[in-house]
Amino acid sequence: MAAPMNRRTFLRQSGMAGTALAIGFYFTSCEGEAPEPEGVIELYKLNVDDIAKGTALNPFVMIEPTGEITLMSHRPDMGQGTFQAIPLLIAEELDVKLDQVTIKQAPGNAKYGRQGVGGSASVRTMWEPMRKMGAAARAMLVQAAAQQWQVEAAQCRTENGEVIHPVSKERLSYGSLVEAASTLEVPESPNMKSHDDFRLIGQSVPRPSIVKKVQGQANFGIDMKKEGMVYALIERSPNFEGDAIRIDDSAAMAIPGVLQVVECKRPLFKKDIPGVAVIAENYWAALQGRKALKIEWEAPERLLDTDSLLAEMHDKTNEEGLLDQEEGNFKKAYEKASEQLTASYETPFLAHAAMEPQNALVEVTETTCEVWAPTQFPQWAQNELASILELEKENINIHVSFLGGGFGRRALPDFIVEAALLSKSLKKPVKVVWTREDDTQQSPMRPGSVNQLQGGLDEEGRLVALQHKVVTPDIGHSLFGSYDENKVPGGVMEPVGESFYGLSNYASRYVFVDADPIPLVWWRSVYSSTNIFGHESFIDELAIAANKDPMQFRLELLESQPRKRAVLELLREKSNWDQPLPEGKARGVAICHCFDSTAGHVVEVSRDSSGKVKIDRVVTAIDCGTAINPDNVLAQCEGNIVMGLTAAIKSPITFKDSVVQQSNFHDYHVLRIHEMPKVDIHIVPSTEPPTGVGEPALPPMAPALCNAIFALSGKRIRRLPFDLGEV
Repeated sequence: MAAPMNRRTFLRQSGMAGTALAIGFYFTSCEGEAPEPEGVIELYKLNVDDIAKGTALNPFVMIEPTGEITLMSHRPDMGQGTFQAIPLLIAEELDVKLDQVTIKQAPGNAKYGRQGVGGSASVRTMWEPMRKMGAAARAMLVQAAAQQWQVEAAQCRTENGEVIHPVSKERLSYGSLVEAASTLEVPESPNMKSHDDFRLIGQSVPRPSIVKKVQGQANFGIDMKKEGMVYALIERSPNFEGDAIRIDDSAAMAIPGVLQVVECKRPLFKKDIPGVAVIAENYWAALQGRKALKIEWEAPERLLDTDSLLAEMHDKTNEEGLLDQEEGNFKKAYEKASEQLTASYETPFLAHAAMEPQNALVEVTETTCEVWAPTQFPQWAQNELASILELEKENINIHVSFLGGGFGRRALPDFIVEAALLSKSLKKPVKVVWTREDDTQQSPMRPGSVNQLQGGLDEEGRLVALQHKVVTPDIGHSLFGSYDENKVPGGVMEPVGESFYGLSNYASRYVFVDADPIPLVWWRSVYSSTNIFGHESFIDELAIAANKDPMQFRLELLESQPRKRAVLELLREKSNWDQPLPEGKARGVAICHCFDSTAGHVVEVSRDSSGKVKIDRVVTAIDCGTAINPDNVLAQCEGNIVMGLTAAIKSPITFKDSVVQQSNFHDYHVLRIHEMPKVDIHIVPSTEPPTGVGEPALPPMAPALCNAIFALSGKRIRRLPFDLGEV
């Protein structure tokens, strides 16, 4: 990891065709999940003509003498709204409207700091740095105007890209001030707006990317083209490990447009997955050529099937496991409890099923590599390419497009490296496109899990002891081969390592399961999506055993945690929880605290005329601190509801002899629009710093639904997914 650069003097350059005030940060160059830097590390000036030519000078904001303002969004957008949210933070402090600026997606470059998106981290980690950048620019422009008017800067104010002197009523545009401002000292700690002064933050501002996407103007990775490129479709080992023993490509080579057939590999960190690539002039020829291939694959040493692996997980609940964290003394309190309960909950392996399959266009030369790809972690791809291609990172350019969904899958650069290796071998630009079947069967998946919980109640029905044991594979082991049998892997216990209810006798434990050769990776909300199903279902079981209302039971547990309790109180109010439902209807509740936010749902269910359970309504509440764009918060919660319901009642990923059995949406079903219940989403008002939005509302979806079904039918669901027609 490179050391952070020192703040350098804000110098004026001579001989420029145009002058621009460009203010940006130099962050610590980071790999993987390095921590975010804090504060303004450096602010600097650059040549606008260089920017026009694409020189990588790390700009975040440019103000040209013409008055044109360009803001750079340095976090990839996979639908979560960072394309607008990051520049909006700058625009707020710069005092300009979004319709006054042009937003551009920054290329992958270490000069922008950590550019990866995941963990609902973009806005919550950029909240202060991006605002500070805008505030510093505004302060310099105000100072330049004050000097021209020969007044105190404190007497001036800004509005919509102008500096105003209220006494004289004079105004100067940012464009007219930029040259003078560029000569001034950059403030180390500029004054930022108070919450009451926000004009953009907290407003449901339209997202400019939505219009482009609806009109077909937005560029996704799959849209990228380059003169002279060829297409590559790759037949890969169906069991992730076996080599090709025999290849008959005669029929493939007879397809018009097919150029050649070559063996290739897909580096997936600790393993290389073998493949056979059909190279063609167009996608259709490559697809037909691949279908015509006849390949005999070698079987790996270890063949797994889903049923046996999940059965192993259930058996492992009998193991003590590694202690993650403990508050108080669970064992002692549990033994003294008047009533003891134990239950296990199972969640399946899942695919990411992003609407845009994996793809990458790469051109490798002797000294450079140009990449056009939808990636969540451009610098991760850059680092991998530098190592594998033996090129300097500075000579690897990652052009980041919009992402047609990601959910964690596009954090991995395997599909980019795959294209790069082919380009290097063929000495021409190569566009690798995965089919939907490839994406379903070859992508790393969310791990399945079994969660075992034990809880004890006293004579008054109070929860006095709780233990949560997680039995699941470790994603880090799957990707990197790193696993310490004496240490609980990072992230695997989220968010149940500590009790977010603040219980006095609580323990969390972990039991490792080896799922090789099945590749695993993060899935939206990661382990929270599996761990909370068991946790919140069991809290409901404890409430029923204590003869208490499930909502009131949780509220009592959160007596000393007002912010989390406020989420439940809002749910209680908006769902009319205390008002009885008509016969044949029922409600269930669940909450989760993850990614620094608290979210919860109340689900209403009933039975239709055929007796099948129908999901009528989902009431959602979320405390995400300051809501940067409330409309986007609602959209993310809606997406979480869709994915959470899909994971609960639709298809699992299953494998036999280590081969995934599902292939497309005909056998890997997702929630359809006619199945979507009515949703009613509420944001807890807050002036606290923003917290995660993209993932927190997903984990409590399944347990809220299952708790509602128990209230309706008396049947406790402990295994996902399940069929609504069978409960």
